[in-house]
Amino acid sequence: MEEQRLIVTASPHIRDNSTTRSLMGNVVIALVPSIVAAAFIFGMRALLVVGVTVAACVGFEYLYTLLMKKKNPVGDLSAVVTGIILALNVPVNMPLWICVVGAFIAIVIVKQLFGGIGFNFVNPALIGRIVLFLGFATRMTDYVYPDMAVDALASATPLADSVDKGAVSLLDMFLGLHGGMMGETCMLAILLGLAYLLATRTISFAIPGSIVITTFVLTLISTGFDLHVTLVEIMGGGLMFGAVFMATDYVTSPFTTGGKVIYGIFIGLLTFTIRNFGSMNEGMSFAILMGNLLTPWFNAWSHQIPLGRVKPGKAKKDKKAATASAGKGGAA
Repeated sequence: MEEQRLIVTASPHIRDNSTTRSLMGNVVIALVPSIVAAAFIFGMRALLVVGVTVAACVGFEYLYTLLMKKKNPVGDLSAVVTGIILALNVPVNMPLWICVVGAFIAIVIVKQLFGGIGFNFVNPALIGRIVLFLGFATRMTDYVYPDMAVDALASATPLADSVDKGAVSLLDMFLGLHGGMMGETCMLAILLGLAYLLATRTISFAIPGSIVITTFVLTLISTGFDLHVTLVEIMGGGLMFGAVFMATDYVTSPFTTGGKVIYGIFIGLLTFTIRNFGSMNEGMSFAILMGNLLTPWFNAWSHQIPLGRVKPGKAKKDKKAATASAGKGGAA
């Protein structure tokens, strides 16, 4: 009779065949609709911006690891994902040299100097976008909308203070026919990417769902239940793109389901607060940044209690009671 043995191994105990390369590959595929939409809406220069930014991210990662004599991680596609997301977070007329600066910040400063993939405490593409926004504010807010690739026309985003949100076409918002960052305008493309990521189980719905629902409910209440303006707020700016492709970054987001929900609610609440009480129309990037920084706490607050664990306070109380009982027994 075969001997039965208890095998004890370190967690995690549930494994699958997913690799960093396969997960990043799924994200690249999910980003393709947004790339195609950007090229169709803003013209072929969108592809040039994406290509230059991706090449810069991959190049900086390769050169850094070569100089530091570290293993080359370019094959895991994480630098490609960072490059695409960063490119889709800038206007189509962004000078290419500024895109290269953003790539350097994202890959070298934020990712590699902290140890490479898995060790960065904030999303590299997110910080690249924020630094470009703070350092090149005029360029980052110089939105254009090529009228079917004829002429580049200056265009305000639907969230601008000067825009009558009640008159904004929801169909135009859904199809991306308005000014803004290349990847944030077309909701159809973003939803297609979300559907693919959910179908392949690359991400869960907890984070994007809690972000959008929280922002939707708060905005609906603040607008006096004006559904039209609320939908404009949800589809405008980088809310949807950030919720799907940036807030869900594996390294910088919580790993527990409860933590993901808390994280998403926090980001949605902060985005709403910045938009309505701050000096910016768009607060998604800064909300995700704060969420990234608080991720360890979200994990701790929602971590599952191990079976049989006794809280330190209760254990101390039980020990004190046992000591007192033993003392009484000895005295008797």
